This record gives sequence, structure tokens and C-alpha cells, in this order.
Amino acid sequence: MKKTFAEMGLPGRLIAVEGLDGSGKSTQIYLLKRWMEMQRFTVFFSEWNSSDLVKNATSKGKKMDLLTPTTFSLIHATDFADRYERQLLPLLKAGYLVLCDRYIFTAFARDVVRGCPPEWVREVYDFAALPDITFFFKAHLEVSLARILDGRPTLKHHEAGMDLGLSNDPYESFRIFQGRIFEQYLAMSTEFQFLVMDANQRIEEQQGLVRKLVADRLDLDRFRR
Repeated sequence: MKKTFAEMGLPGRLIAVEGLDGSGKSTQIYLLKRWMEMQRFTVFFSEWNSSDLVKNATSKGKKMDLLTPTTFSLIHATDFADRYERQLLPLLKAGYLVLCDRYIFTAFARDVVRGCPPEWVREVYDFAALPDITFFFKAHLEVSLARILDGRPTLKHHEAGMDLGLSNDPYESFRIFQGRIFEQYLAMSTEFQFLVMDANQRIEEQQGLVRKLVADRLDLDRFRR
């Protein structure tokens, strides 16, 4: 059984958020980060697919539609491994609170829906410890879709799963693709003890509960500068 960073004896703690595109998870972890900074905690933020090592290659591959499900999976795994070794682990060893917008569970959900074998995907990420706290922001599909379209007029090709040929209509493709991802998250929620949040609630209500749950589970004074 994989261990959390606390179970590994590291002084830092890692908090991850997961959820569908448009679930509001990024907003919630940003607000948590700002609150922690105001409380003068030692905090670091990392997000999915942000490593300088592979970011350009990922962007180029998406634009030119060059990525098979396997290469899609491996390029994201390379991104994660680079950040894990060069950022996350050193900071956790130094006693930081590390906040992650998406963690290995994103790969467990997306890559499997794209057709990669579940056992293979998990083996690829076997080097990574589990977060100390994982929030899953559970939003209705239509709510997620509305939030995305509120910020921009169209869906992105890959977030709608258009590369999978599910539907010629991007909105219908989004519903099918993200619906399948949602089912993967639900299946993982018990296995990995996700803290399931009602992401359909008001932002302020969700954030208040997030802060309370974090404070209940961690000795936050240890992380104050």
C-alpha cells in the first residue's frame, strides 16, 4: 500500500485538489493558498502540466494532434516526475505545505478513459507518494460546462475529448468524456479517501469548509514562518 508523505516521515504536507474541468477546484486551491500566505505559512503551489521540461512539447503535440493515448500519458508522467523530483519532494523535506492543482489521480482518470490499461498507468506513477489530503470537487456536468463557457466562448479540443471521436459536437463530446472521467473519480474516492466537496455550492461556503477540514487534519502552527 502506498504511503502518504506524513507516513513517510517527511516534515512537510501535500494537499491536492481533483475534479472535472470547470469544477472550481483551481479557484478553491488558489483561495486556500492566498489564505495560507496571509497566515504566514510556508506554502508552495504546483499545477498539472507546468514543467518547463516538457510544457512546449505538450503544447505542440496537442496543436498538431500528434499524441496517442500512450504518448499523452507518458508526456504528462514526465512532466509530473520532473516537478515531483525537483520541486515537491525537496520542499516537503524542507517542511513546506505543498498545494497541488491535480495530482496522480488526474492521470488515473483521464488516461484510463483515453484507453490506457489502469494497471499500466498506476505502475507509471508508482514512484509517487499519496497526498496527505485530497479534495475531490464533485460538480454536476452542466455546472462545469457552464463555468468553462462563462470564461471563454469555446471548449478546448482535448478537454472536450474531441481527439477520441466520441461526437462531432464538442459539447456532447465534453459531456461523454468528462462523464466517464467523473465515474473514474467516484470509483477512486473511497479507495484513496478523498474528501468529497459539493462543488455546486457557493465559492465562499466551499472555501470555509476547505479551511476547516485542513485545520482539523494538520497542525498548521508547525508551518508558520
